[in-house]
Amino acid sequence: MGYIVFLALVAALGGFLFGYDTAVISGTITQVSSQFNLSPLQEGWYVGSALVGSIMGVAVAGVMSDFLGRKKTMIISAILFMVTGIGCALSNTINGLVAYRLVGGIGIGVASIVSPIYISEISVAKHRGRLVSFYQLAITIGFLGAYLANFQLLKLAAGGNWANPVLNKIFVSEVWRAMLGMETVPAVMFFFMIFFIPESPRWLILKHSPEKASRILKRIYATDDEVNNQIAQTQQVVQTEKKSEWKFLAEPGILKAVLIGVAIAMLGQFMGVNAVLYYGPSIFTDSGLSSGDSLFYQVLVGLVNMLTTVLALIIIDKVGRKQLVYWGVSGMIISLICIAIYFAFGKEWGLTPVILLVFFLFYIFSCAISICAVIFVLLSEMYPMRVRGLAMSIAGFSLWIGTYLIGQLTPWLLENLKPSGTFLLFALMCFPYIWIIWKKVPETTGKSLEEIEKMWT
Repeated sequence: MGYIVFLALVAALGGFLFGYDTAVISGTITQVSSQFNLSPLQEGWYVGSALVGSIMGVAVAGVMSDFLGRKKTMIISAILFMVTGIGCALSNTINGLVAYRLVGGIGIGVASIVSPIYISEISVAKHRGRLVSFYQLAITIGFLGAYLANFQLLKLAAGGNWANPVLNKIFVSEVWRAMLGMETVPAVMFFFMIFFIPESPRWLILKHSPEKASRILKRIYATDDEVNNQIAQTQQVVQTEKKSEWKFLAEPGILKAVLIGVAIAMLGQFMGVNAVLYYGPSIFTDSGLSSGDSLFYQVLVGLVNMLTTVLALIIIDKVGRKQLVYWGVSGMIISLICIAIYFAFGKEWGLTPVILLVFFLFYIFSCAISICAVIFVLLSEMYPMRVRGLAMSIAGFSLWIGTYLIGQLTPWLLENLKPSGTFLLFALMCFPYIWIIWKKVPETTGKSLEEIEKMWT
């Protein structure tokens, strides 16, 4: 078990880089906008460029991982993260900065597909949910790490000038360079650690290398019989279909799995997850909560998100994927309705902004223990071996399109539906999500990937 945990933790570093790269931007917007005299449109492009890169990354990640292998694809994502960290720290023009943010976004997109797939394929069935959840936990740690790094670097910059002019520029006068550049450290760690892990044994079997797969599986399973049984199961499901990947995707059972994956990936974004994270500060400003230390609230959100994900990681293989969704999404519905009521009647009822913070943290808790913890687990295990990378790319592409759309639509919703109507809409979107999980998604807890594949085929 220790060896599998090591493999999962190395792959999960891609999730940490995902979280850091996504969150670190929040501490740089004001400084970068001021230094380069950005218009609102340019500022939006600076912030959103990584998201566009992510969409590009997920579009190619699945095919790349199916062709090159999971390990080589993770190496490519690590290189992309290193390039964006160094490039952003040294950029002297806004166009160069945006270009490197795009590169980082591609790295995010690639990592968001290949890391969960790798963890899923090296895991034993009874621990797979917990191990794949390492990836989501790493994302939340990356978020928190970015918030804390920004806070510490700002304190360092306020401490005075440095003698070395280059270091002074990076860590004092233009500290945003250090914030973005710090990503290079975990990226280098990720790059070198990947060389200490093997290729996915299931991918090796798919590519007709059962001998190499056997050597790896012997370090994962306790007996030769378990190894031989795993190889036989994987070979059986691989050999049942000789069609091309796209024709195989069009098979009724497989197409159903793909469409369900697309639906839950996109619907999850319209339940307010990223809208709350992206626009929380401005929402708090309207409520009066931001009169306190906004950084404290940001770190508090990051802590709740991370600690709740730890709880989800512990219980996901005991409680089951579907039960977590039922309870967590029910909590999301309650908290979103409470937030809507606060904005509709809070002033009239004399409610303090701290109550809004409580509702907000309850929403983060409910979300982190359910859809955030479950989505990457489900997507990494619900697709057949032969098209796992391609199918997950399609679902991941939908997830990032949904993220982009909600990022664009939320300001319009807040203006036209007001906060109360917007959060009520998010609550309503939870109902089709929970219905799909209830009626269309089989319980996969404790089942091997090959057994799950037979459910669809």
